[in-house]
Amino acid sequence: MPMIRECIVTTMSGGGEVHVAPLGIIADDDNWIIAPFHPSTTLENLRENPHAVANFTDDVLVFAGCLTGRKEWPTVPAEAVPGARLAETLAHAELAVESISEDELRPRFSCRVVKTVNHAPFGGMNRAKSAVLEAAILASRLKMLPREKVEQEIGYLTIAIEKTAGPREQEAWDMLMAKIDAFYKDAAQ
Repeated sequence: MPMIRECIVTTMSGGGEVHVAPLGIIADDDNWIIAPFHPSTTLENLRENPHAVANFTDDVLVFAGCLTGRKEWPTVPAEAVPGARLAETLAHAELAVESISEDELRPRFSCRVVKTVNHAPFGGMNRAKSAVLEAAILASRLKMLPREKVEQEIGYLTIAIEKTAGPREQEAWDMLMAKIDAFYKDAAQ
């Protein structure tokens, strides 16, 4: 059964510029699907350079930062595909696009895993990290979701933040809450 893996996807333009973006990749055995929304830099980069790297990190500041305007994160060259990976990641998978299913909203890039590498041990689960990840997904879909749903979800996720957040999780949470608040203030004007 397919599973969505929340990760940081790095792609590279034809001109060699690295783009870092949070994205859920659909993993179905050896077939991984990247489905970026129209329009997006990830989509354009995959068309120019049909390779990507799925970076598996538990650093929620990267997820929150990407969604709140910070796009620059240290990267190093990928090993087996033309691209780059996050310099600080627990593991990564290098991907090559094998086919594309066009769609007006979200084209699907079917990929083959070329190489996987583990860099550091996974330190265990943390409810606050999961709450930040869920809030990041909400923050990325503010134009698509009813405000009541967003506020209800944030209310529930706040419990995990209050009980288990460390400094990095709190900083990431605060960044996302500022983004959400700004969105609704702008919408009210």
